[in-house]
Amino acid sequence: MTPNKNLTPLSDHLCFSLYTTSRAIQRLYIPSLEKHSLTYPQYLILVSLYDLGKISVKRIGEELDLASNTLTPLLKRMEQHGLIKRERSEEDERVVLLTITDFGKKIREESCDLPQILLNKSSLSDKEWNELARLLEKLHQDTKT
Repeated sequence: MTPNKNLTPLSDHLCFSLYTTSRAIQRLYIPSLEKHSLTYPQYLILVSLYDLGKISVKRIGEELDLASNTLTPLLKRMEQHGLIKRERSEEDERVVLLTITDFGKKIREESCDLPQILLNKSSLSDKEWNELARLLEKLHQDTKT
């Protein structure tokens, strides 16, 4: 079988580069996350709740681009570990609201080193870092469905 010269090799796929970079960053964070018994998605939930306060499950799903079938088990485990509290809205019982507990806030504050871990590992200048962040946000906005 003759290779098709029009097909892009894996090394030239931007999506693959983003995927492997994301996985490498998450591996870099593992020691800090394990110290706090967190997974990366749980960490992101704590960061969001710490910043946004009481929000709906739907909103945090939108914020983190997580489907409810992924989010629900995560939230149940986090509630069992005392990191968050889930409660039904008084205005609409179909809506479940999330809040971070005092223990969750403590864990969030103790895990504040993750962004610095990445900065320390990176050889990007401040200008490059800011440009990368800007371009990634632009690409994200452009590709949202």
